[in-house]
Amino acid sequence: MMNSSGDESVEAAVTLGLLAAWVLHDLEELATVPGWWRRNLPALRERYPAVPEAVWRRAGSVDGREFAVAVGAMAAVVASASVAGRLTGGRSATYQTALGAFGLHGLVHLAQAGLVRGYTPGSATAPLIVVPFTLWARQRLRRAGVLRATRPRDLAVGLGFAGAATVGAHAVARRLSKT
Repeated sequence: MMNSSGDESVEAAVTLGLLAAWVLHDLEELATVPGWWRRNLPALRERYPAVPEAVWRRAGSVDGREFAVAVGAMAAVVASASVAGRLTGGRSATYQTALGAFGLHGLVHLAQAGLVRGYTPGSATAPLIVVPFTLWARQRLRRAGVLRATRPRDLAVGLGFAGAATVGAHAVARRLSKT
């Protein structure tokens, strides 16, 4: 679609689509995370003895309810970024950072599956939804002339954004799940 200045505009599917793609991806995680950890934690501990025990204890302590609350908290972050993208025609730095973080998150899922040499929660939708959506959305932003250039620093910021949002969501979930 062309806007009045002749530039291609960014349709809602690009910006609000981030939230839709995230929901589809996280439905897979909601369905698989708690059971997957219960089944795989002993073998992972054995295969990766250099990982600190505190990491394994924390991973094993997250129950389905707490994980669902963390997903809900993350939904608020992704929804906010998607709306910011929509309101700015895709120009929002928050939206573009979240989009990049989402794509990097998909690559992390693929790396995790490679490390365990099998399925990990999220690794089914990462190559089918997360990575393709991110590449498509970035292409649409580029075509509309609003995609910021991606520098190595931007990748670090995206990973930091995703990490901070994840830690924050789990902190909120842990606190709310105790009440």
